[in-house]
Amino acid sequence: MTALSEQSVEIENPRDTFKKFLVSKGLRVTNQRMAIFDAAFELNDHFTAEDLLDRSRQLDDSVSRATVYRSLPILTESGLIREIDVGHDNKYYHSNRQARTFQAQVICEDCGKIFEVDAPFMEWYGKTVCDKLNMKPDSQRLQVTAHCLFRADTGVCERAAK
Repeated sequence: MTALSEQSVEIENPRDTFKKFLVSKGLRVTNQRMAIFDAAFELNDHFTAEDLLDRSRQLDDSVSRATVYRSLPILTESGLIREIDVGHDNKYYHSNRQARTFQAQVICEDCGKIFEVDAPFMEWYGKTVCDKLNMKPDSQRLQVTAHCLFRADTGVCERAAK
């Protein structure tokens, strides 16, 4: 991850930013890639590749499963989409609508919901540890798995449907 400002800043024209990124990598700006990008930015919560495929096909029925799977690494490399591996069968993704401090994920083991939490200390920690080892950090992540206390008391996770 790159060093981001402490404040949350709206990413201006993410669609244009993605187009410029594609051109900088020598890749074509295709209708299918743009439909996949648009679908990713329309999904407000964490999503899987299959969720993205479904939404992309609603925007452009010519989008194939292979195109979605080939586009996800490009989207994550652009920094506009983050990949989140929660240790289960699927990887999850989340659009970066804002440039902000580092994010940690808290994963509810009861309902599977992933919560994004600001973790500004992560940049400092990664740099400090790497400095001691004479290294430079490339990326870092923090994930916490937890159980819903509300569910333990009532038998129902109140966040499951949200």
